[in-house]
Amino acid sequence: MTPAPEVPNGPGPVSSPVRIAAYVMAVALLIVGVLGFVPGATSGFGDLEFTGPDSGATLFGTFAVSGLLNLVHLIVGGAGLIMARFRRAARVYLFAGGLVYLAMFAFGVAIDHTAEENVLSVNEASNWLHLGIGVLMVLLGFLPAQRIRKSEPAD
Repeated sequence: MTPAPEVPNGPGPVSSPVRIAAYVMAVALLIVGVLGFVPGATSGFGDLEFTGPDSGATLFGTFAVSGLLNLVHLIVGGAGLIMARFRRAARVYLFAGGLVYLAMFAFGVAIDHTAEENVLSVNEASNWLHLGIGVLMVLLGFLPAQRIRKSEPAD
């Protein structure tokens, strides 16, 4: 039995590298967003503020978090779960999501972490994390949309 032909931008095979990468990034960001609201995973949970530099909470005792930053992770992760269903959308998600995290890195580098402008409540560690996530997502956006099949040798 032969599989039905795929619609060019319809849901492709789950084995599509770009879709798998989008799903993995989406789930990872959702986990980070949820853990930011979990006492134990978040040190100083009682000091968690929705926004601003006064949020004293840190994820795993290292990455500064706020309610707003956790929501950004949850929104980007949720968008990824939806967009990963389609090959083109998965690629757009990886590039656009990567740009969001690169912009958060640039924001974190440009501001004084103790100033009121630090609405995301970022610190040096979270800046590097955002850079890593952004670069990784952009690079993953270049993955092939279809699984590469090895050609079988001719008889």
